[in-house]
Amino acid sequence: MTDSSLPPPGRDSLTDDLRWRGLIQDSTGLDELRALLDDGSVAYYVGFDPTAPSLHVGHLMQVATARRLQLAGHRPLLLVGGATGQIGDPKESAERTLNPPEVVAGWVARIRDQLAPFVSYQGANAAQLVNNLDWTGEMSVVEFLRDVGKHFPVNKMLAREVVRARLESGISFTEFSYQLLQANDFFELHRRHGCQLQFGGSDQWGNITAGVDYVRRRGVGPVQAFTTPLVTKSDGTKFGKTEGGAIWLDPEMTSPYAFYQFWVNVDDRDVGRYLRYFSFRSREELEALEKETAERPAARAAQRALAEELTTLVHGEREMAQVVAASQALFGRGSLEELAPATLRAALAEAGLVRLAELPDVAGLLREAGLVPSLKEARRVIAEGGAYVNNNRVSAVDAVLTPEDLLHGRYLVLRRGKRSFAGVELRA
Repeated sequence: MTDSSLPPPGRDSLTDDLRWRGLIQDSTGLDELRALLDDGSVAYYVGFDPTAPSLHVGHLMQVATARRLQLAGHRPLLLVGGATGQIGDPKESAERTLNPPEVVAGWVARIRDQLAPFVSYQGANAAQLVNNLDWTGEMSVVEFLRDVGKHFPVNKMLAREVVRARLESGISFTEFSYQLLQANDFFELHRRHGCQLQFGGSDQWGNITAGVDYVRRRGVGPVQAFTTPLVTKSDGTKFGKTEGGAIWLDPEMTSPYAFYQFWVNVDDRDVGRYLRYFSFRSREELEALEKETAERPAARAAQRALAEELTTLVHGEREMAQVVAASQALFGRGSLEELAPATLRAALAEAGLVRLAELPDVAGLLREAGLVPSLKEARRVIAEGGAYVNNNRVSAVDAVLTPEDLLHGRYLVLRRGKRSFAGVELRA
């Protein structure tokens, strides 16, 4: 590969490294997988259905694994499901809402852009973006039933767990047929691009093995597959969710600052696993970070390393520098004036941002922002030297502010003591 920004693979064989990181849950055979991955460059694919305008951190397992395989010399085919995204993989709970084709097409373009930072499009094993609408859209119903459906025993399709769960409540033929579409993707990618390997999340194992079997039935195999585990949290809550909702890769849906904070706040019980799943540091570096977390958990060295690496990968070095600068400046260790307006607002929104039509005195601001319960307490905090506005200590209990004090003409950063802070935005 010619992209110098991508680090070299580790010392172990790829299969050994994947297993050490806990990235192989199911496979068509470890010996077969090792022989395939350790014997020259192979084309592999992983798919992403456009069911929303952005990927989220739940997709990071797949995009990071795709990057990892390319680093080891293999050739990625990143499939964005312009066809399957219009159908939807069955859920256990209920039928999916079908999105209009033009909406799905717009999401395909956005997701393609989001995948770009994770792989290299140069060199002998350059990544390629593919869309299954290119071959599925050309197929008539008769062709689909004759050429694809003929190879799928209904009894096997009914045995799929998610289908069994929906039999009583009902499942449409549309969602029931999803497995055939995904299986045909593997066949078409094998035929068009020589694809020999598919991977995906463990919830896709039934679809993936159906594809392996279908390629074999069409007489052009053998091909291999594996799944990665579903990412979980030790506290029982869903990975990738916060009180504000999902953590998206699109900076307009989740700011780089909020993205960074998500990883900084990872539980100590989870950070070792997440480092192995998502980080591209060596085994020695990861083991050292795990040891440091066990010995000095308050330092959060592993969380910061993970947050910095993933924020840089997803949002770039410039945004990462702004995020770190904001994190330091909010606690008085940097210049607030140098922060970009968007970064400053995102940071204040995470802490708690109050929007006001006019500025009360500083004591009133502290109360409005929720840093104190009353004006009396606010004045006491100011008198004791514990109140700050834009990192400047306020000494007068009756201090008032002017428009010139506003950052970027509209923001204030309030702080009580060393660690409690909030933001104020003046409405136009």
